[in-house]
This record gives sequence, structure tokens and C-alpha cells, in this order.
Amino acid sequence: MCNKISRREMIVKSGTVAAAGALLRGCASTRSAVLPRKIRDASARRPAGDRLALGFIGTGGMGQDLLRTFMVHDDIDIVAMADVYDKHAHEAAKLVSEKGYKPQLYRDFRRVIDHSDIDAVVIATPDHWHAIPTIFACHAGKDVYIEKPLSHSIFEGRAMIEAARRFNRVTQLGTLIHSSDTYRQVASIIQSGVLGDISRVRIGLANNKIPDGIGRPADCSPPADCDYDFWLGPAPKRPFNPARFTFNWRFFWEYGGGQLADFICHFVDLVYMSLDLKAPKSVTAGGGRYILEDIAETPDTLDVIWEYEPQGRCAKPFQLVWSHNDACGRRLEGGEWSIAFYGSNATLLAHYGAYLIIPEMDRPLEGVKLEEAATWSGCAERHSREFLTSVKSRKRCSCDVEYGHQMTKLAHIAHMALRTGRKLTWDDENERCINAPEANRLLSREYRAPWVLPT
Repeated sequence: MCNKISRREMIVKSGTVAAAGALLRGCASTRSAVLPRKIRDASARRPAGDRLALGFIGTGGMGQDLLRTFMVHDDIDIVAMADVYDKHAHEAAKLVSEKGYKPQLYRDFRRVIDHSDIDAVVIATPDHWHAIPTIFACHAGKDVYIEKPLSHSIFEGRAMIEAARRFNRVTQLGTLIHSSDTYRQVASIIQSGVLGDISRVRIGLANNKIPDGIGRPADCSPPADCDYDFWLGPAPKRPFNPARFTFNWRFFWEYGGGQLADFICHFVDLVYMSLDLKAPKSVTAGGGRYILEDIAETPDTLDVIWEYEPQGRCAKPFQLVWSHNDACGRRLEGGEWSIAFYGSNATLLAHYGAYLIIPEMDRPLEGVKLEEAATWSGCAERHSREFLTSVKSRKRCSCDVEYGHQMTKLAHIAHMALRTGRKLTWDDENERCINAPEANRLLSREYRAPWVLPT
């Protein structure tokens, strides 16, 4: 059996964090190493008062949505923001100025972390830029709200958990739907046992992007107001292409994980909170870029089966199945449903703001009160409020990095199965495949110098 990942193994490629720190305490234009100026052991740091000072890292589409979300609360100040693309930073500055905030703007996220007056950071970068800012922020005594998926590799996710625990940081994964009334209602129904034994849960995602997908634009120069090399960061050096940039970066392996990584936390969240799951015993995946005529790399068609031993609220083995298709808009059971719980007494179909129970062979459903599903509006405000309240109370959030890692990990091991063409047997205690050494090479990714994964 393989050993757990050691702290030394967490350093990607060259040297140690201490050695990296000796190389530079400078700005983005003179980058030759990676540490912020004020990395320190701040495990005892606490917010100074009732108002919380926030810094935002990544101010594009999702970053601006999160600015709107957090500005609903009247006990925050927005002190600093960072984005490598000036266009996004200026849009965000205009947005927050309407509420009277005048944050300092940076291209380099480390300058946000340098602020001694910031209590917490909100990170909404591409996936390949989730781990490093999160870990730096934990080192600097700042709590972290991080967009989903948690990480770009299993190695990164484990390092993020270790940093949060070591420095006693409050964290929250930005899976807003986690705080919806609908998900709570559905979880309560499933936990009542009314569906009977659940043998399978299916998740379906469908979009029709025929025929061009994200297109095939030619490489060109990056926008003049963007530090594209910093945008690439730890990812390999590549010519700039507009289809690899804002939003569509998620369809390239070097920055994201396609539809599966993008949506896994949204949908698996309901499954995991309802059934109290931890990890599968095996995974099989099949699919590819079959239909769309574009330059994207991640699958437009994908099916994944995770097999589970009895655990949590499931007394018997069962399957979790993912299916997505970017060339057809039809979802589960001929409707718009995204999740289906198949029980021996009934099937429950659910989406963000609705659910439907279909009895098996007209069996009466006893002992369950069916409520009209609440809308999912308001879940963003509740989710962000939980984070802010936890920053003050120092209580762990319901969707913290460890829970986020459990969900995000499903996408990572599915992609490992897909890219190796193997059915993988998973050892979750040691976070290794035990039947495919070649798959374990995908547990981490090589970082481009000078970036390293800090510990």
C-alpha cells in the first residue's frame, strides 16, 4: 500500500518554499519567485471587529457575481482587488464604487494578501489558479472563500486542506446551491428512507453547442491590458488564443476539467449531503470530444460510473453515474431534471429549484410530507453569510475545503480513468489508485517555474 502524500512531495518541481521566498519580494513585472511579502505563521489571527475587510482575487464574470453577492451584506468592506486583466479590474472597480467602495487595484494577487488589514479573501480565478492563492492566504492568516471546483488536482486539494487546518483558517467552497432550501428539502426526504434502498443515483447535464462549440480562432497577441504570462502562471507556456482565455479556459486540461469539473460540486453536493458519502471504491469513464468541431480538449460526451461500498446512509452497494452531452439538450427522464435518485419504493428527480417523486409501481408513499419546492433564489446570500458569520465565530463552514475536496476529487479520479482507459480501484485513505500506477502520475501536475505549490 502506498504511503500518504508527504509535505515534501507537495512541493512541485524545484526547491522549498523557504528557498523560493529568498528569491523575490517584488512585483509581477520582476517575478522570479512566488511568495507574498508577508507570509507568516498567523494561526492565532482573528478579525479585528464587527466589520470584515475583504480582498477579491479574480474579478471576471464569476468574480463580479461574487462582488454583488457579498455587497448585499452590510458588515463588510472591500479593501483590495486583483486581476491580471485590467478590463476586468476596472469593471469590478466601477461595480463596487456604486456602493461607495474604493479598493486598491492590483494585477498581482500577492499584493492583496500583503494587506495586513484584510480578514478574508474571495478567490474566483480559473481552476489552475485556485491552490496557490488559497495556501498563501492561509499562511498569511486570512480566511478563504474559494470558487468551485476546489482544485485542479488531488495533490492541490490535499495541500489546501493541510494549509487550512495548520493555520486554523475558515474556508468555504463557493457552491452556492449548497445553501438552497430545495436541496435541504430533498435531503430530508431521502434521509427519511421513503425511497427505499437506493441502488443508483444519476446526474445528467445536456447542452446543444452544435456544431462549432467554442470555435477555432487563430492564435494572436493577448490584450494589451492583460499580463498573459501571469494568467498562465503555473500552466505551460502557450501562445495566446481567445478561445483558451476568459470562460472557455475550462475546456482545456491545463486550466480546467470541462463540464465534469465545472458542475460536479453543484450536483454531487445534493448526493453527498443526502447520503453522507465519503468516497467510491472504483471508477470507470468513457467519452471524448466526439461531435463539436472546435479546438477544445475536454469531452463533449462523457459517462462516468463511480461504485460505492455500503457507507453513510446506504446499507448496500450502489452506483453514482454521470452523463453529459454537449450535442443534445435533453436531460434525465425526458425533462430538465439534473439528478435522479432511484429507490426500491420511488424515484426522486431534482434540479436546483424543484423536485418530483414518482412512486414505484404505484406504491403509496407513507411517512413523508411533500412540500412545494422553494426557489433557489437567496442561496448565494445565505452561503456567503455563513462564511462571514464563521469568520467571526471561528466555526467551520458546512462547505469547507475538506468537503469540497471530497466532491472535487470525484472529477479528478474520473478524468484519471478516462485518460488512462482503465477502470480504477481507488484507495481513498492514501488517495492513490491501487491497480494502475500510470494513473497516479495524474494525481498532481507539473508547475512551470518559478511557481511551486507551497506547504
